Amino acid sequence: MTMSSQNSYILEAKDLLVFYENAVAINNVSLKCLKGKITGIFGANSAGKSTLMSVISGLILDLKIKEERKGGERISWFGEIIYNGNNIINIKPSERARMGIVLCQERRQVFPESSALENLKIGGYLASKGQARYTMEYVLKLFPELKKLLHREAGFLSGGEQQMLAIGRALMAQPKMLLLDEPLLGLAPAVEVRLAQAVKEINKQMGITVVLSEQYARPVFPIIDYGYVLENGSIVLEGSSAELMDNPDVLAAYFGM
Repeated sequence: MTMSSQNSYILEAKDLLVFYENAVAINNVSLKCLKGKITGIFGANSAGKSTLMSVISGLILDLKIKEERKGGERISWFGEIIYNGNNIINIKPSERARMGIVLCQERRQVFPESSALENLKIGGYLASKGQARYTMEYVLKLFPELKKLLHREAGFLSGGEQQMLAIGRALMAQPKMLLLDEPLLGLAPAVEVRLAQAVKEINKQMGITVVLSEQYARPVFPIIDYGYVLENGSIVLEGSSAELMDNPDVLAAYFGM
């Protein structure tokens, strides 16, 4: 199962290898993300999803520095990340954010002692006043639940509300490509469906390319355009949403069928 070579890719990962000490976290992974589409990355715990998102976002560079300073495990990587035609594999995450690659991290990572409004404003540090105002209005229209919570400390919001806030804060940074690392983790089924629909709306209404990693694939499969399945750091399956849904191995692993 392959994508047409005529399609326009905003991002390509080529032959990625990531090591923590001598353990392989990502093993020769190559993938492509279509501009203006939703790409899904699926896999169980420890499959390599978050590491892959760290490599794409550049967060792994910061992690490497932190580990070196405290004398922790050595982190090394090889391969290419091609974004809009340029290899960005060693470019700092802050520079990638300015280029439009914005990561919404696993477990939400809101600033708990700041209000929801302050969290959103922090996300808008790359935006002009006009962009910030427009995006704030869009976020509150997308997640009207946040309107009455703007002055509440983020740490007191529910898990679902925190995830809405985290996605909203990422949107405030004006992404061209939005990376969502396990956005449904630990949420109730009804909230999972609500957020999956919101991701689809962000993609369609704002034209933002989305790369979404997820263990709980059931609510996400219907909204993706193309997906990859990771096992032990390697891609074992790929295809369109329909192709993956028709695959008996995928149905058995993610739908119990």
